[in-house]
Amino acid sequence: MKWLVVLSALVAFSECLHRIPLIKGKTARQALQEKGLWEKYRMMYPYKPMAKFDQSGIESMTNDADLSYYGVISIGTPPQSFSVIFDTGSSNLWVPSVYCSSQACQNHNKFNPQQSSTFKWGSESLSIQYGTGSMTGHLAVDTVEVGGISVANQVFGISQTEAPFMASMVADGILGLAFQSIASDNVVPVFDNMVSEGLVSQPMFSVYLSSQSEQGSEVVFGGVDSSHYTGQITWIPLTSATYWQISMDSVTINGQTVACSGGCQAIIDTGTSLIVGPTSDISNMNSWVGASTDQYGDATVNCQNIGNMPDVTFTLNGNAFTIPASAYVSQTSYGCNTGFGQGGSDQLWILGDVFIREYYAVFDSQAQQIGLATSA
Repeated sequence: MKWLVVLSALVAFSECLHRIPLIKGKTARQALQEKGLWEKYRMMYPYKPMAKFDQSGIESMTNDADLSYYGVISIGTPPQSFSVIFDTGSSNLWVPSVYCSSQACQNHNKFNPQQSSTFKWGSESLSIQYGTGSMTGHLAVDTVEVGGISVANQVFGISQTEAPFMASMVADGILGLAFQSIASDNVVPVFDNMVSEGLVSQPMFSVYLSSQSEQGSEVVFGGVDSSHYTGQITWIPLTSATYWQISMDSVTINGQTVACSGGCQAIIDTGTSLIVGPTSDISNMNSWVGASTDQYGDATVNCQNIGNMPDVTFTLNGNAFTIPASAYVSQTSYGCNTGFGQGGSDQLWILGDVFIREYYAVFDSQAQQIGLATSA
């Protein structure tokens, strides 16, 4: 009888979790390589991963050509569907609109306000800069459905212009999961509304990124799925409730400190594909693992050497998290690249998808902490 009660409780708890499957799709780099346009594009749009973390306003257009995970949400009544990147490094939701004439809007789903009975115009215009480019548009209000959770009167952006590089991206828009303090126009983020309206059982969400297969990755709203990790969850307090920012003590290879000497800050960011740090530190890391870096900052290795390359350990708030070469090297028909990208600041590292694939990440907004556990 006791086991029956426990089982019932587990079933009830699992029903409180709201899941958004993430599809691992083709990256912009892959799509452009297949068309023979990658070299031209990377010259036109240099990679500036810190662009979305620069709060000073206008930045030149940049790109993250290796983002590959996206999920489907809907907006409006009746619902209109959009694929979005779930981005813990930004805080706004926006999608393309029928009022957008940019090339990037032409090959994506576009929101039509006139087809939604619950749509209302917001009062302000909107301009957002990302590592992938920029968008301008207008604020709007409508019902947003995410993983079976319906958020009424959610403020979001509908784009009127989008930067050219975004035409190469699979996702239509972006759903930001960072804090309201960094949201453009101080808009209340989707997840904050879920929490304040009692639509999730716990004020947390978690992210599982599958390494190889196209299926299996997901964002879970309202808690943790224990099938996605092994061992214990290590909890790390946030140093700033803006991005999901934590303390990093060092980066070591074979016991030697190779980067972040003396400590630094890091962001756990699902909306950045690589691990990004200051140019000098990243160059040193790539040198230690035997990579050669081209003029664009891409670090290539001999695919035959992956089995002999060293692990890289990131120590976060006193806890060691190790990434093997099989995880930090990406292998395609065009060769092998490390997942260590230049362009970070001395103050701020980005631990992107390369890191999150190895460590299931739990984002607890109330306790302002991040949980990390070895991915199953």
